[in-house]
Amino acid sequence: MNRFAELIDRLVLTPSRNGKLTLLADYFAAVPDPDRGYALAAITRDLEFNSVKPAMLRGLIAERMDPVLFEYSYDYVGDLAETISLVWPEKSVRANAVPSVSEVVGALQEASRREGPQLVERWLDRMDSSARYALLKLVTGGMRIGVSSRLAKQALANFGNVDVTEIEELWHGLSAPYEPLFAWLEGHTDKPENLAAAPFRPVMLATPLEDEDFPKIEPANYVAEWKWDGIRVQVTAERGVYRLYSRTGDDISATFPDLLEHMNFEGSMDGELLVARHGKEGPRIATFGDLQQRLNRKTVSPKLLRDYPAFVRVYDLLQDGDEDLRGQPFDVRRKRLEAFVAGLEPTRFDVSEMIPFEDWDDLAKHRAAPPHPIVEGVMLKRHDSTYVPGRPKGPWFKWKQDPFVIDAVLMYAQRGHGKRSSFYSDYTFGVWQEEGLVPVGKAYFGFTDEELKQIDKYVRDHTIERFGPVRSVEANAENGLVLEIAFEGLNRSARHKSGVAMRFPRVSRLRWDKPSAEADRLETLENMIEAAERAAG
Repeated sequence: MNRFAELIDRLVLTPSRNGKLTLLADYFAAVPDPDRGYALAAITRDLEFNSVKPAMLRGLIAERMDPVLFEYSYDYVGDLAETISLVWPEKSVRANAVPSVSEVVGALQEASRREGPQLVERWLDRMDSSARYALLKLVTGGMRIGVSSRLAKQALANFGNVDVTEIEELWHGLSAPYEPLFAWLEGHTDKPENLAAAPFRPVMLATPLEDEDFPKIEPANYVAEWKWDGIRVQVTAERGVYRLYSRTGDDISATFPDLLEHMNFEGSMDGELLVARHGKEGPRIATFGDLQQRLNRKTVSPKLLRDYPAFVRVYDLLQDGDEDLRGQPFDVRRKRLEAFVAGLEPTRFDVSEMIPFEDWDDLAKHRAAPPHPIVEGVMLKRHDSTYVPGRPKGPWFKWKQDPFVIDAVLMYAQRGHGKRSSFYSDYTFGVWQEEGLVPVGKAYFGFTDEELKQIDKYVRDHTIERFGPVRSVEANAENGLVLEIAFEGLNRSARHKSGVAMRFPRVSRLRWDKPSAEADRLETLENMIEAAERAAG
């Protein structure tokens, strides 16, 4: 556990991607089975313990600390595991009394809900604060340490000197502690057989189309199709196994049973997950806000299934029965795709529409007048492009719509993480309504390092209140910092006081020149939503 604790501490404090990859690969090389495998499963969030829940941990600390004082501490720190690890009463620690990762996993997998908290309590008493933090992250599954599942797989690939796509295609046929995987990566055995039915196939991504790209590419070599504002997914059915994967290979099948019941095919398709309601005229694509009602659900009620029906607009065919089509040209795959989807349930699957165009000016006109407000641009794909994992430059381009832009006023700021931990870098901003400013979003990127220093100084100089790690800054009609905010779309939201939620907001410009009273009003955002709803029918 001490080695795992050291890894977690260093990952949290290491901001660079390459630094995290090195830390993980070194850990895999230094730590034996099965500890390294269980640590990997914890980092990729593939471990779950029914015997310990966060409420039980709160109960343990309540026996050792005044609950009000703990809540103040938790409010300041902002992380349950970190707070408990810091305030847990210290006892003398004996190194040989600290369990290994595999011992913790084995004990909790066999423990009841009564026994689980008792085990955690005994372990916490034996550990220092660093090990306590790692233990609590392990048992709660809250590994928010700046390491995605994809990054962990890349670290495995670096460790074994193989391509990450090999790891991704094997992943869903493996289970913790991954001993056959490590044996192969270390050269002791052959590559494990991919035993998973309906495996994930690493996706192909497009590069943004820049102004300098136009003279280098010939329009006649490309086809165009609409880029829909949903969630990129892979829909795969094999040997009676039905899976829906995110673009990073996460299995999200359980959240979308209404799609799985209509996967009466053998193959694998690449497409965009949307919500669509059907009528006589075909599918009516709903807003991204409607799709959000279906995302990240552990359970899906009949009402959600009825009100927000899942739908996939398909882009590509990767596997047709036993035939792998990824090495075929796009035009061949597209023709096969149209025949493939023709036999599927039309209220759940259809094929993305192609856009006929003569030249770039012609395509620009189409891009400027999309057929639906949920279209966020166009895709360009070479006629002869094979389906290559990753983001190769040239075969596919994405030409997104210009973002929406408003002027908002900075209201609150919070410290960042990693290399930004000493700066106020997370910003809540608002727009005007009759009662004053109302928060409409948060942003933490889009500005340069120099601009970050300028905003940080502004926050410190104009703080009027403190709420734990958050500072409230001066923001009124006479004084305030105006931020130009770019975003991809708007949705209605009952969870927000303003009634609106932004999609991908970021700071596009600092408006030191603009008086705060001249920032936008809430009515501006409401009008944007109403215009989109009218266009959507």
